[in-house]
Amino acid sequence: MNAFNRSLRLLGTSAALSVMMLSAPQAFAATPADTLVVGFAIDDIISLDPGEAFELSTAEVTANTYEKLVTLDPNDTSKVVGQLAESWKISDDGLTYTFKLKPNLKFASGNPITAEDVAYSFERAVKLDKSPAFLLTQFGLKGDNVAEKAKAADASTFVLTVDKPYAPSFVLNVLTATVASVVDKKVVAAKAKPVTVTAEAKWDNDFGNEFLKTGYAGSGPFKVLTWKANEAVVLEANPNFQGEKPKLKRVIYRYMKESASQRLALENGDIDIARNLEPNDLKAISSKSTLAQTSAPKGTVYYIGLNQKNPNLAKPEVVEAFKYLMDYDAIGATLINGIGKIHQTFLPEGQLGASSENPYKLDVAKAKELLAKAGLKDGFKVTMDVRNTQPVTGIAEAYQQTLAQAGVKLEIIPGDGKQTLTKYRARQHDMYIGQWGSDYFDPNSNAETFTANPDNSDAGKVKTLAWRNAWDVPELTKQTQAALLEKDSAKRAEIYQKLQKEVLAKGPFVIIFQQVEVAGYSAKLKGFKLGPSFDTNFVYNISKE
Repeated sequence: MNAFNRSLRLLGTSAALSVMMLSAPQAFAATPADTLVVGFAIDDIISLDPGEAFELSTAEVTANTYEKLVTLDPNDTSKVVGQLAESWKISDDGLTYTFKLKPNLKFASGNPITAEDVAYSFERAVKLDKSPAFLLTQFGLKGDNVAEKAKAADASTFVLTVDKPYAPSFVLNVLTATVASVVDKKVVAAKAKPVTVTAEAKWDNDFGNEFLKTGYAGSGPFKVLTWKANEAVVLEANPNFQGEKPKLKRVIYRYMKESASQRLALENGDIDIARNLEPNDLKAISSKSTLAQTSAPKGTVYYIGLNQKNPNLAKPEVVEAFKYLMDYDAIGATLINGIGKIHQTFLPEGQLGASSENPYKLDVAKAKELLAKAGLKDGFKVTMDVRNTQPVTGIAEAYQQTLAQAGVKLEIIPGDGKQTLTKYRARQHDMYIGQWGSDYFDPNSNAETFTANPDNSDAGKVKTLAWRNAWDVPELTKQTQAALLEKDSAKRAEIYQKLQKEVLAKGPFVIIFQQVEVAGYSAKLKGFKLGPSFDTNFVYNISKE
């Protein structure tokens, strides 16, 4: 019996049967009264380890299963509030942050939460050195100094020392990111596996990474019971949670890729929430008295990355031409109607310094002139990796048609979220269409990834979107880093506005729109709403009539 089926047995007969039916491609079952079932395209999940997870679906799962020192206030995104931390103070020189933990905290295992667990969580994230590690290492934390820079002063006091006097709001906002989640040291350390020390693996164990890819060691309102790729994630209420107890016993995220399938399942009562509805399906449920819908603007932008390793895509005229070959108006009126708004700059509206400038329109004649100037008047062939989900598939197909009008032959390479992301992160693409959601609600989250690239070599450790697309920008990298030390909000906003203009003009990114997340749901649900970010989509407060 595999781990997934063993986990189903733990749920009890009726719930286990319902989950098994949920995981079957075409089978449905009425949702149990104590269970929330969510239809969701979760094929982007690669790992549930908060020290490794860097995908949007995973951010929601970890937000409901782990806790951090601080978290974003979903009702006021300009504020950071304590989660495990009862209070904190910052030294006069701006380098030391001291956090006092709330008393009597416990992990789901029953183990007490101490400052030693916090310190271990920071240490393992830095030493694992997975994709999100740069969020912490940007503060000067390294494998050989993290034990001293992020340490427990006593059982209830955690001290973080950063390398520069950053704007405090920046530091605190970073600590709301998934990578800063606190794991149960006793559970994780016991599951750690030895590894051979090499140039790549500098430490003699995996810090429980293999275990936490599918396992669990947190303290959130729910605990992870099981995850099976492209089938389901099953969460169960954590009886040791220190905050408001979940209203339901379990939550099941059922993998459903197609909007139409989600709508049908929702109308039939087979799922409680549909999370990937396209405009037509969203409109279709609006007249159903048994259903409701909600939406929330997200700090997420959709874009196309042009790999500068491709000699044709590296030509400035081609980069500019490709921005004129996107039919923004048509996409806004059809494919993203109700689920997004055209937005061509990398900072989403609502963040400090965000620009609403949208200078590009479909202009095939202009694009042809630019391609001819680049020596490509007859066009060229290029590929684009596309996740098999909407609206990106529809946008890719529409782009394929408008590119063809200028002689550019685009081959679409489809794949699931894991396949396309893995290839993209290895810089093995020509073009990639995807989405970037802010890891924390501060302009640096997007600015750094679009404009900073400290080491453009294939071995570069800071794998921002600029790095993934091989865009070598030392001057912009310096400007981005300077913005972190600017405590005057107005001056800081000016820096980000200048960076946005630079990316608009020269960056290898065709930024298309800002997401408005939508969901259809059963009117039987109470307390369901979407947050301003994926890691503020909470499910513990949802109940059923």
